[in-house]
Amino acid sequence: MERERERMTTYDEAMERDRRSRQAVTSKRMVVRSGDRPWQTTRQGKLKYYLMPMLTDTVTTNWRLFAQEIHTHSGKHVHQGGLAIFIIDGSGYTVVDGQRCDWKSGDLLLLPIQRGGVEHQHFNSDPDRPVHWLAAIYEPYRTAVASELEQREMVTPDQQRASGR
Repeated sequence: MERERERMTTYDEAMERDRRSRQAVTSKRMVVRSGDRPWQTTRQGKLKYYLMPMLTDTVTTNWRLFAQEIHTHSGKHVHQGGLAIFIIDGSGYTVVDGQRCDWKSGDLLLLPIQRGGVEHQHFNSDPDRPVHWLAAIYEPYRTAVASELEQREMVTPDQQRASGR
């Protein structure tokens, strides 16, 4: 086996690595049920991560996909953009670099990709009814643009309690 490995070219090794990767994926889950992932209280608010690079139990780890519930507002942060947010339920608006963008159920909010990042914060228009959405970003894109997240304002525990979380 060792002699065989010594004779393998880099191309052969790459093909073998790809074959092993395909085999490994077949044993992972294709359906992530809501109950499989916990809601988490974070600086951005209440989030549930369905796909993340560190969650390796699914057939794909190339996406960040998460649900968010907003009662009053999210935290404010900056990153390079490229995020797509599908509004499942509720209505509100997002302030992107000082510009207000209104949205409601069924809308798709797209954060622009720009050098230096996009500062944004999300707000619920109806404090009696939380907003629910699903957000996605392709992980290889984040890596390629060296995306980093800078938290500018947090949702505090007091704000979370006051909003019924």
